[in-house]
Amino acid sequence: MSSINVVETAAALPAAWSSYSLGKVGAACVKVLRMDSSPVQEEAHGADEVLLVLDGRLELLVEGIEVAVETGEMYRVPAGARHAVGPGSHGTLVIVEEPGA
Repeated sequence: MSSINVVETAAALPAAWSSYSLGKVGAACVKVLRMDSSPVQEEAHGADEVLLVLDGRLELLVEGIEVAVETGEMYRVPAGARHAVGPGSHGTLVIVEEPGA
């Protein structure tokens, strides 16, 4: 296996908010996507989800609480928590989640 430039991979994606699977660690899927300042509708998952901002800023609304995740920061969304992405989120985001959870 060779190294992957995650930022370049996200930049090359055809559309923002369209994730690309980088691989698996156990049952968890590691994905990357490009954020483009548009909001994303509320969702919830059956397992924890980890959001890591490689560059830029992620504006979250988690169970009605505003959370800003800056470059180099990570946020864990607990299983079942309703969360949405607010306008202004931009940059490169890595997501670690269990598929189908």
